[in-house]
Amino acid sequence: MIFNNQYIQERIKKAQKLREEGINPYPQNIKKGITSKEFFSKFNSLKELESEEKEDKDAQVTLTGRVKFIRIMGKAAFAKIEDEDGLVQIYYNRDELPEGYYNNIVKKLFEVGDIIQATGYPFVTKTGELTLHCTDLKMVTKAIHPLPEKFHGLQDQELRYRQRYLDMIVNPEVKDRFKLRSKIVSIVRRFFEENGFLEVETPMMHPIPGGANARPFITHHNALGVDRYLRIAPELYLKRLVVGGMEAVFEINRNFRNEGMDHTHNPEFTMLEFYWAYHTYEDLMNLTEKLFERLFSELNLPKKMQYGDLEIDFSTPFRRIKWEDALVEIAKVPKEILRDKEGLKEFLKSHDIEVDDNLSLGKLQEEIFDNFIEKELINPTFLTHYPVDISPLARRNDEDPQITDRFEFFIAGKEIANGFNELNDPLDQYERFKAQVAQKESDDEAMHMDLDFVRALSYAMPPTAGEGIGIDRLVMLLTNQHSIRDVLLFPAMKPESIEKQIEASNQEQIACKKCGNTNKEELKPAKKGKGYFCKDAAACAKRASNKK
Repeated sequence: MIFNNQYIQERIKKAQKLREEGINPYPQNIKKGITSKEFFSKFNSLKELESEEKEDKDAQVTLTGRVKFIRIMGKAAFAKIEDEDGLVQIYYNRDELPEGYYNNIVKKLFEVGDIIQATGYPFVTKTGELTLHCTDLKMVTKAIHPLPEKFHGLQDQELRYRQRYLDMIVNPEVKDRFKLRSKIVSIVRRFFEENGFLEVETPMMHPIPGGANARPFITHHNALGVDRYLRIAPELYLKRLVVGGMEAVFEINRNFRNEGMDHTHNPEFTMLEFYWAYHTYEDLMNLTEKLFERLFSELNLPKKMQYGDLEIDFSTPFRRIKWEDALVEIAKVPKEILRDKEGLKEFLKSHDIEVDDNLSLGKLQEEIFDNFIEKELINPTFLTHYPVDISPLARRNDEDPQITDRFEFFIAGKEIANGFNELNDPLDQYERFKAQVAQKESDDEAMHMDLDFVRALSYAMPPTAGEGIGIDRLVMLLTNQHSIRDVLLFPAMKPESIEKQIEASNQEQIACKKCGNTNKEELKPAKKGKGYFCKDAAACAKRASNKK
């Protein structure tokens, strides 16, 4: 039974008591009234009044929110309720509510966690806090599960990810972070629209996984009787639209990759991809710089920001360095062995890095990049001119056919974006797909052959440049978060068994109601069986004082 916890049972009884008193604990048709932000904006001026009574009895105000704190003082009480904008203090007493309502209903049946509606007039307390003096209180939604203790809080990180709703209730800064994420996405969308790009939608289930080197998730389409692959990337569909005459398109999309999980990878994630006909990868880098300038301007962020222990300088223009130059300058690879497979193998072995003898030249260079270079790219850096064999969709450089007109964008040692001049030669694309298919025996992330995409290119795609930017990693940077789970509302988690869910729901939180002490040996049950208190009252008072 999911509701076996003694506190939950008490609250269920109180919900039933409300019904017996003719009060629906879950009413509908509730109008919200003004927000806490509007309340403070409209009535903060009361603090400036010179009169002893700083109040406005003619103003009738209704506030709705979740009860976060209650302090009962006999015939009167103070509480704090929270809506989307913040906390507001309310005051209510026995004599100004209907007869018996305070003692029998509000005092006994309204609790922390409930959503209530308060109506009254604004006044300023003796301590100078703008407060709502209530003449009416209504139950909006009865919470039957208690919130974590005020001082004990919600500390279990896994629980915070699994129960994001509770995380946002208890930790308002989490809610603010996700509001900021939405604002970032909105700025990105407006930026591209204002620069002449058209937002489009492409399929999320593909007949062939493509657009990136990654393992797909596989599902089955019953009506068609065929397997489908969840989108790895929208690239090949967006380029089909360029063939069809849409010369500047973008999509903010969900991608799915059946790969490992760590602080920067989640099986599903959000990407921005855009394609721009008659432009080059240099234009993309310039546009990316302008996007960051726009983000920092609208978010009012300093150009020099802390990201953990790192200070990152976002001043434009960003650094640009060629792939092979980085191998020489940062990894200290001798210039004469840059394109010598045996020399690169010996270089890696000299650093105790074992490699597969069958790796291509580009893959060997990539091993060096992964081990020596990526972590050094702290300030925003465009790394350009990648090898052909690790860039199956990028256009070859006209002067050096072994490299491509491609860049990746790095900040704080992590890839943020990938862009290149698109390959629009259908014969070259066909041969590259064939080479990828040949690698599938040793590389399960290699691309599949997509004949329809090759056919689309054969109808002529204009010279085009395209780029993808990881929205999740971008948000991590701008909010100083170091795990992708902290910028995803609902990150991927191992499923809980039904038994574990019930156990977690019914698990009693053992903590002192006054100071949050969790040492069971120092606690004793409350007289009425509701919670725990410290055995040592003096130590409890000291801890509570230090928590404030």
